[in-house]
Amino acid sequence: MPQVNPHILVWAREAAGLGIDEAARTLQLGGARQSGTEALQAYEQGTKAPSRPLLLKMAKVYRRPLLTFYLQHPPVKSERGEDFRTLPGGREFESAPKLDALVRDVFVRQRLVRSILEDTDEAQPLNFVGSITLAQPVEHAAKVICDRLSFDLEEFRRKKSVDESFNYLRGLTEKLGVFVLLIGNLGTHHTALSTDIFRGFALAEKIAPFIVVNDQDAKVAWSFTLLHELAHVWLGRTGLSGADFEQKIEQFCNDIASEMLLPEAEMDELRQLGGERHEVISAISDFASRRKVSRALVAYRLLKRRQIDRTQWSDLTGEFRRSWEAERAKKKEQAADAAGGPNYYVVKRHRVGNALVEVTRRAIAEGFVTPTKAGRILGVRPTNVQALVGAA
Repeated sequence: MPQVNPHILVWAREAAGLGIDEAARTLQLGGARQSGTEALQAYEQGTKAPSRPLLLKMAKVYRRPLLTFYLQHPPVKSERGEDFRTLPGGREFESAPKLDALVRDVFVRQRLVRSILEDTDEAQPLNFVGSITLAQPVEHAAKVICDRLSFDLEEFRRKKSVDESFNYLRGLTEKLGVFVLLIGNLGTHHTALSTDIFRGFALAEKIAPFIVVNDQDAKVAWSFTLLHELAHVWLGRTGLSGADFEQKIEQFCNDIASEMLLPEAEMDELRQLGGERHEVISAISDFASRRKVSRALVAYRLLKRRQIDRTQWSDLTGEFRRSWEAERAKKKEQAADAAGGPNYYVVKRHRVGNALVEVTRRAIAEGFVTPTKAGRILGVRPTNVQALVGAA
């Protein structure tokens, strides 16, 4: 068996965001003669070689492929991209180990899907990926994307709920060959990723591009995030969104998504916005609700138009966030009190999207993918794959 470089063990644990005591407990190390921490220290200092079963457990806990532990040296940290989207508020972007794990997972899933498409002769490069530049006017770029999507803003707004509006937009996006996933954790609510860490992720590949929307965000914000990430795909720029809107690419993608969901001419309705704070909030809330967009988006547009200043913007968005968090907490309580709940497979299918489920289903039927790989693509155990691809 190849020797394991103990520095790899230290790197993998730290990259997973685990202290040595926590990692030892999770790995269930230690016994009567030696504590778990002491046992793990022995492995990390190279005085004791880990067994293959222990390495398999480390691979699962640290969220790394087994082969990683046989590298000669820790790999160089890769760049996620420089694409971020939240207005600055004195917070630095958090390089969260959980986020690194999510990004790795998305890359692996995309590679597997691309391989399936190549094996089934369905791998047609998408010519719109990378077809626009930052030098083009926002209005032109927004129209190009709208036309290719066949996006009808009135149809979007006619939907009964923000969920249906998002599903309409998602369906159009997936018809183009872009896979749209809702992911906000690493499989459990204990690993939830805050929108302060990321809102969306675009993997702008010519074949099988992926978009991830953080489902920890308010549902009314999902459509904006999807269009923002779709703009990244059109630019051919892979990356995360979530920390600084002042970067040029983020302003550009924000403005495209804003123009598609809320044309500039409509903002004139709020030209005379004024009065008491509660009147401003009420006016913005009504305006946003009628258009199936978030109040934060309206506030962003008002800031861009200089109708409000940074102090007002900060106050409004803070109020909108507190209101949403209170509403979310209330819904969680109601869900906990309610009997039963939605079918697991129906919920999971919604999270991964019909396009990804259908590609996987066909690949299984034609023998191009194993249940293990299918489970990796869909984010479920191999034993649950068949039930998922057959869910209505």
